[in-house]
Amino acid sequence: MSKGNLFIFLSITRIYCSAFPVAFSRLPFHPFSGPSNHQWCSRSVVVTRKRSNVSLFSSASESEYKTIEGIDEVYETEQVIKKSRFIGIARRCTNWADAQEYIRGIRKEHPKARHVCFGLCCGVNPGTERASDDGEPTGTAAAPILGAIRGDNLSDTLCVVVRYYGGIKLGAGGLIRAYGGAAREVLREAPKEILIPQSTTRIEVDSSYAGSVYDAVRRVGGEAFDETYDATGNFQLNIVCETSKVQRLLDTLKDATRGNVAVIIDNDESL
Repeated sequence: MSKGNLFIFLSITRIYCSAFPVAFSRLPFHPFSGPSNHQWCSRSVVVTRKRSNVSLFSSASESEYKTIEGIDEVYETEQVIKKSRFIGIARRCTNWADAQEYIRGIRKEHPKARHVCFGLCCGVNPGTERASDDGEPTGTAAAPILGAIRGDNLSDTLCVVVRYYGGIKLGAGGLIRAYGGAAREVLREAPKEILIPQSTTRIEVDSSYAGSVYDAVRRVGGEAFDETYDATGNFQLNIVCETSKVQRLLDTLKDATRGNVAVIIDNDESL
């Protein structure tokens, strides 16, 4: 190959390699290479009239974040370390109230366990965290469990490690390794999915603007559903789109209807 041809080949290769990571980064994340029944473009809409309501759809975007797959799925692994059983339990959890309920259920399932320690990470920008050593020396259980969640870049995730004491003390270092290892193992086994916050907005507008409204929804990549009409010729419509695009949606609707659009909120007042 001549020097001129070699230079052209290297230049093309450099452009090819710099362009494709962007495309690859938008692929859905899943730790398993086998077939999956999960549909990445599926919708699971919670219909609400509250404009600030946030639901979650499987997708990928600049505001994406990772969590455990399945709203009601629970994943469990077990390790035995110096005769102590460490049972790792992980599931998706979006708030502290639900986490408390799940943890109470785990305590009922394991009444003879010596410790039920946990870590919880919820939300993004800002996120919240809660954790408990449940009687273990401070920093030997909660911190490594939280570290495992953070290390996997997970949000909306509850990880519980149940310990049945085997009669042999592990020491602070041994406990940190045991709790952290149990948490990492169950989180590694749990499949993941990429989520993006979505918001549902309900609007009311004269039916003569129906075409313009649907066109505006498509322009922001949204989805319209639950359309209803009244005797005056107005119709109401639920629109779901990325939370980051809600203001753009409202501005687009205002322009498309010449300002003749109302946003419906919980108490049926209009904005």
